[in-house]
Amino acid sequence: MATAGNFFTKDEQQLLVNAIAAAELKTSGEIRLHIANFCYGSEIKCAEKVFVKLKMHQTKERNGVLIYIAALSKKIAVVGDEGIHQKLGDQFWQSVVDKLLGQFKENKKAIALADCILECGEQLGKYFPRSENDTNELSNAISF
Repeated sequence: MATAGNFFTKDEQQLLVNAIAAAELKTSGEIRLHIANFCYGSEIKCAEKVFVKLKMHQTKERNGVLIYIAALSKKIAVVGDEGIHQKLGDQFWQSVVDKLLGQFKENKKAIALADCILECGEQLGKYFPRSENDTNELSNAISF
């Protein structure tokens, strides 16, 4: 049974952290990945709570994106802070989730998620390009 701690192997976790770093080279936006065991109720609400807990709402341009996975509840949500959400909206986030769910069912979790992270970086880069003096405001590490 895949719990938060073993949902991805150590090598897969490193692949995902590397994908976050690569995605953030294109944007001033911040991308985080959080894996929980359970999500009771709405995965969007759970993701929004984690978003605040990780202080993602405190980025300078309000352009953080959280990919939230509840391993045992089998729920996924992608939420963006108000700066990027105004540009992309609910439909984009839902399309990312739908694509991920389909690929997770095919047991392509790590590759699918890495692709998702890179796609989020592309979208963030359109609206929030990386500047020369950009700093990494949030950790790229996976939170649990």
